[in-house]
Amino acid sequence: MIELVRVYSAENSTLSHLYIDGLFACYILEDKIRSSKVFGKTCIPEGNYPLELNSTAGMNSQYAPKFGRRHQGMLEIRKIPDFSLVFFHIGNYHSDTKGCPLMGSYFRKEGQDFMVVQSALAYKTWYPVLVEKIRMGSGRIKIVNRLKEFNYD
Repeated sequence: MIELVRVYSAENSTLSHLYIDGLFACYILEDKIRSSKVFGKTCIPEGNYPLELNSTAGMNSQYAPKFGRRHQGMLEIRKIPDFSLVFFHIGNYHSDTKGCPLMGSYFRKEGQDFMVVQSALAYKTWYPVLVEKIRMGSGRIKIVNRLKEFNYD
């Protein structure tokens, strides 16, 4: 089971936890939760979606040289109403998301927004695990909001 749990919302960003088989895997940074979609600036709605490999999208040609034989296609969340080409990928800031989830090993709050750090490391670590889930027929992701107020104390 793959689950993305949104835990904190900020001015332009949403911080989430990614769980695989009930265990915490990494942090996820997304755009803001909005009641109506703003292209490239809205996280995907709550729901259950298929997770599949996409080896034809433009991002694939950027990632294949970086990751070599390990790269088998972009991890795409499909069948999202009013969204397309939503990939897990590398990035640090909400401006990098374009409506897609970014993987991170750690997070920080800077000003009024969250960011994730060591994104490439998180991606390299969890990409093969998610590919294996897809290959085994367990390629579904559940996205839920469980927002609470962020406090450093």
